[in-house]
Amino acid sequence: MISSQPDAGGHFGPYGGRYVPEVLMSPLEELQRTYAEAKQDPAFHAELDDLLHNYAGRPTPLYYARRLSESLRGAKIYIKREDLLHTGAHKINNCLGQALLARRMGKRRIIAETGAGQHGVASATVCALFGFSCTVYMGEEDMRRQRLNVFRMRLLGATVVPVTTGSRTLKDAISEAMRDWVTNVSDTHYLLGSALGAHPYPAMVRDFHRVIGIEARRQILEAEGRLPDQVIACVGGGSNAIGIFHPFLEDENVRLIGVEAGGRGHKLGDHAARFSGGSPGVLQGTRSYLLQDDDGQIALTHSVSAGLDYASVGPEHAFLHDAARAQYGACCDNDAVKAAVTLCRLEGIIPALESAHAIAEAIRRAPAYPGQIFIANLSGRGDKDIDIYRENLPELDRA
Repeated sequence: MISSQPDAGGHFGPYGGRYVPEVLMSPLEELQRTYAEAKQDPAFHAELDDLLHNYAGRPTPLYYARRLSESLRGAKIYIKREDLLHTGAHKINNCLGQALLARRMGKRRIIAETGAGQHGVASATVCALFGFSCTVYMGEEDMRRQRLNVFRMRLLGATVVPVTTGSRTLKDAISEAMRDWVTNVSDTHYLLGSALGAHPYPAMVRDFHRVIGIEARRQILEAEGRLPDQVIACVGGGSNAIGIFHPFLEDENVRLIGVEAGGRGHKLGDHAARFSGGSPGVLQGTRSYLLQDDDGQIALTHSVSAGLDYASVGPEHAFLHDAARAQYGACCDNDAVKAAVTLCRLEGIIPALESAHAIAEAIRRAPAYPGQIFIANLSGRGDKDIDIYRENLPELDRA
């Protein structure tokens, strides 16, 4: 069955696995053992469930976007409101889970990477909650674009380390975090923020985010008496998407739609659409689709959204793509911004630019599917992106 992936070695078909320096094998095996034990421990689940409910704010609502749906005269669009969680995005689900694992392993120093800053904020938040030290690696370009989140991390007590190499975005932040981990494995846990990297991260991060899809499945059955026809989510590394997709994998009549960053054009370096412009390869611990040139060098990427600006994608998404269980398309920068404005004006919701890619796809599809039910995952709120919205919507920023 598709939902039984991965195998014991962390492989989703030909993807996934563990491609890391020998020094990281031991901490990865320790993490795998600890997570396997925690999954069998009712006390672990009880504490995590309590934190998700009373600290993070779960369950999040499944909101029927009536005005948006009526304006499109097609599908009924429901929005899963992960933006209402504490810290403003789905990232807190995984961070709480991994913080509990770090405590079980006796590791009180946390390192993390971040692109749009939401994972960094969630990591800093749980470290403050648990009394851990926190170091977050962030590309210099992303720090410029996400100044508000940089300040939030520092306010929460984290050290934010600028990464000045390469494209100065998410890929480079992950590389620096892994370099730190290599030299500090004894007391440090790497709180990886998406469903990628070496085994067990892709499956573990997915499991911590499955709560999104579990809730959405129950909520749509309560609201409509049936399952949705299409579930739509943006895909950077792929954590919010795999979280909402996974509980629907065995429901063959539910179409799963992932939306990558189409950026500003089709040329390599102008987008982050791995499935339309990439090919299989190994990057940062795992085998998946990635953007690379003819010589196998990792390509630069671009997206108006810092959180989708990554050269590879989680290996389970690669597996679902090849198995034709999920479809993956791309949304360009301009359409994402337009969709965000539409959601603001019709529903009073300012989405994160990542989430706006999913909303844009729902808007594009809805008129062609009257009578169908869509769920679009609103993975985060747009506060962090106000400066980018201002750059792209100068007519709204006049004195």
